[in-house]
Amino acid sequence: MINSQTLKGHQGRVWNVSWNPQGTMISSCGEDKNIRLWESFGNKFTAKAILSDGHQRTIRETAWSPCGNFIASASFDATTAVWDKRSGQFECNATLEGHENEVKSVTWSKNGQFLATCSRDKSVWVWEVGEEDEYECAAVINAHIQDVKKVRFHPFDNILASASYDDTVKLFKEDKAEADWINFATLKSHTSTVWSLAFDRIGSRLATCSDDATVKIWKEYKPGNSAGIPTPDNDSVWKCVCTLSGHHGRTIYDISWCHLTDLIATACGDDAIRIFKENPEAGDSDMVSFDLVHTEHRAHNQDVNCVAWNPVVPGMLASCSDDGDVKLWQIKLENL
Repeated sequence: MINSQTLKGHQGRVWNVSWNPQGTMISSCGEDKNIRLWESFGNKFTAKAILSDGHQRTIRETAWSPCGNFIASASFDATTAVWDKRSGQFECNATLEGHENEVKSVTWSKNGQFLATCSRDKSVWVWEVGEEDEYECAAVINAHIQDVKKVRFHPFDNILASASYDDTVKLFKEDKAEADWINFATLKSHTSTVWSLAFDRIGSRLATCSDDATVKIWKEYKPGNSAGIPTPDNDSVWKCVCTLSGHHGRTIYDISWCHLTDLIATACGDDAIRIFKENPEAGDSDMVSFDLVHTEHRAHNQDVNCVAWNPVVPGMLASCSDDGDVKLWQIKLENL
C-alpha cells in the first residue's frame, strides 16, 4: 500500500473525503468550515477550489450527486448546503434547514431523486429533489433514540440505512401508499455506537463498524429465500453473518466497501487503515469470512476519520484525519 500523495491545506481536523462519480475529483471538509476540491491532473491531484461561504461551523461530511453536478454538505450548524456548478463553478444555491442540532451525514439516492440527512437530534430526514432543483422534506423519521451518525442509500434501490449512537442500524424504505418512509428493519448486534456503514456492490450485504472495535457483515434474506429464513410482512430480513474482531485497537470510525474489487477498508482511532478481503473458500453462502490482508500502521499521525475507495480506479483509496491531512493510497492488488 503506497502513499501516493498527501494533500495539505485544511486547518484543523479533516472529517470527510468523498469522490465524484467519475473518480477525477475529491471533496474534503472539516473543522475550518471549508470544502476543498482537488482535481486529478495526470497522476497527481491539485487544489481546484475552496468552497467557504456555505456554513458557520464545522462541516462533517460531503456527498456528490450521481450526476456529479451537485455536492451536498452536512454541518454542525444544523444545516445542509447543496452546491451546484451551473455557473461553471460550484456555488451554494440551496440551504436545507430543519434539524435541531448538528447534521452528521448526508447521502444521495442512486437515481438522484432523494437526499437524506441525519443529526444529533436523533432524526433522519429524507428530502425529495424537485424539477427546479428544489428540495422538499418528504419525511422526518424518529426511529433512533440517540444521535444518528451516518446515512447511506442502497446502491440501486430507494432503501436507506442509518447508524446510531444507540448501537443499532436501521433500514428505511418509501411507503408510497402512506406517502411516508418506514423503518422496516433494525439490526442489533453491536455493543456500542455504530459509526459508519457501507453496502456491497449489489446491495445485498452491508458492512458496519463500531466503537466496540468490530466490523459486522449483514446479509439480506428476501421473501422466499432458499435458507428458509422467515420474512414477516413480506419485508427482507437482514442477519449478521460475520463479525471481524481482534483487528482494531480502538474505535472504527469509518468503513468503505469497494464496488470494483470488493475489498473493505476501515478507518480507525489507532491511526491505522486496514484492508479486508473476503475468503472465497468459506463454501456455504451463509458462511462468510474475511481476512485482514493489510494494515497500514501510522497511516496518519492522529485518528483516521474517513476512508473512501475511488469509484473508477481499482485499488485507489483516499483517507483523512484529525492531523489535517488528506492522503491518497494505491493498493497493489496483485499482492493481496
